[in-house]
Amino acid sequence: MSVADDPPVRGIPSRALLFFVFITFAITWGVIGSYIFFPEQAMAAFGQISGSHPFFFLATWAPAIAAVILVLSYSGLFGVWAFLSRIFLWRMSLGWVGFVLVVLPLVFMVGSLAKGGPLLAPMPPEGASAMFAVLFMMLFLGPIEEFGWRGIAQPLLQRHIAPIWAGVTIGAFWGVWHLPAFYLSGTVFGGWDFWPFFVGNITLAVLVTPMLNAGRGGLLWPMLFHWQLINPFWPDAQPYDTWILVVVAVVVVWVNRETMFTRQGAVTDVIPDLTGRRA
Repeated sequence: MSVADDPPVRGIPSRALLFFVFITFAITWGVIGSYIFFPEQAMAAFGQISGSHPFFFLATWAPAIAAVILVLSYSGLFGVWAFLSRIFLWRMSLGWVGFVLVVLPLVFMVGSLAKGGPLLAPMPPEGASAMFAVLFMMLFLGPIEEFGWRGIAQPLLQRHIAPIWAGVTIGAFWGVWHLPAFYLSGTVFGGWDFWPFFVGNITLAVLVTPMLNAGRGGLLWPMLFHWQLINPFWPDAQPYDTWILVVVAVVVVWVNRETMFTRQGAVTDVIPDLTGRRA
């Protein structure tokens, strides 16, 4: 089916993707860039940035902020509510549930062992309660991004290209979007090599693509997928976890080849109509 043959799409037009990318990068690169290019002034005004700094949350939430701005602009408050309701689309096959809950942790454990590291992340001096506190905080950090990347960018791209290429494209933007953090001290990115991380972002975006489509656009499991990626209990396995995930992604794409290389059945709607239709 060509783009010209596509049925008309209600709600969010495809051109909104350009505004999404612009707003997302403007917020994140603006916030982080101020600390990179004007560190003394930024720290004097706002304090040292870290993973728990409010500006770090703002920079991380940029994709979700951009998504809400666009949905509000095109569809109003009810559209925003309908869009956010995608988090309640929880039904998913047991295979994907097992992938999120079992396979991902194993990837980090095996990757850590390969580099001579521990099976689990070392416990901080404050004990397990501190780890659970960080785990809870992480639930409101990275997973919120999914309202943008998988909530709006993925459906808009899948209107025009096959899911696998939509995943690769989003993964590339996702990786570049993180780039300023690698020049920022006080964050975990400062100790990582960018290129394995960039490859990892593309790999992860490809992995989550069939999950999003299998869940009819539901965002709960992609968000839990993201939560597992930053789970403080899993050890730092960079860059071995990336290479393991590349192999896993090849297997996942092969298993889902009938849906990954065709737009038929792919999620293309940003806003679910609460009466049963979608837009």
